[in-house]
Amino acid sequence: MSDVLWTSDFTLSGGVVRVKKTGAMIPLDRALASEAATWLGLYLAVRAKAAANALKGPAPKIWFAPDRPRPWYLIWAAAAWEGIGIARSPEEAAASFYFDDSTVGRAPPRWHSRAFNFGCADVSKSRVAQVFEDVFGYPLALDPEAGVGPAVEKGELNGAHDGRLVELPCRPRPGRTYQRLIDNVQDGLAVDLRTPFVGGRPEVVFIKRRPVADRFANHNASVSLARPRDVFSPLEIAQLSAFAQAMRLDWGGLDVLRDGPSGRLYVVDVNKTDMGPPIALPFPDKIAAVARLGRALRRLITEPAP
Repeated sequence: MSDVLWTSDFTLSGGVVRVKKTGAMIPLDRALASEAATWLGLYLAVRAKAAANALKGPAPKIWFAPDRPRPWYLIWAAAAWEGIGIARSPEEAAASFYFDDSTVGRAPPRWHSRAFNFGCADVSKSRVAQVFEDVFGYPLALDPEAGVGPAVEKGELNGAHDGRLVELPCRPRPGRTYQRLIDNVQDGLAVDLRTPFVGGRPEVVFIKRRPVADRFANHNASVSLARPRDVFSPLEIAQLSAFAQAMRLDWGGLDVLRDGPSGRLYVVDVNKTDMGPPIALPFPDKIAAVARLGRALRRLITEPAP
């Protein structure tokens, strides 16, 4: 997969782009074309920075398996910006990453003592909910036949964006999970706190806002950049870090929601191959986020473990 065209990652049918690995369906419309054009600007900036980095001499490289990250993945942008290369063989790499979009996969053998995400092979919704409850001490998942009131029904697959509201009690549908409805609405917009983690620490927070009617979609009305300490308390950062460790996530993004009435945090999704930065994030903030994540990635693959 690493040496074929990007187009091999997708299929096109009936005006819908389907991501082969995850099964996610993306309408081929003006919104997608606009987002692609916006993404291209960042891609060219990162490519230019990578070219400048190449003039500085040798740099560490990462071996990714079973797949290599494409340019729309956050780790690709962070690595290129920092001057970290993608190895073409395990022997020339300073570290290895398990990189696979599959919701439940099987990590290949480790090629290095510095191996990352190899223990994070299951990011299904039910697995995330179980680990969340174990770490935070309160549940996200619901029994659809015993619960009462509004809830969220969604599939197990990563990146599907197929959530919908249901009223409990209800008969469970095969392959679906049921979670409490988090009241993360502020000023009429649903607010998601996408938080990239590197080496067990949150590095940045993308504050994503979208209309409540589109709360389960992947198009944002606006996105802003924040520092983790400005969004989460020290105790919450410790809890989120413990959750990432329990998921064995060395690099990836957590989708975090804050419930307004209770103030509690809920981790509703784990993305071990997260894309980004978000399209709606202003360009200067995209660069700032990529640069910070690039520095954190370099520390992860080169510095001794604490």
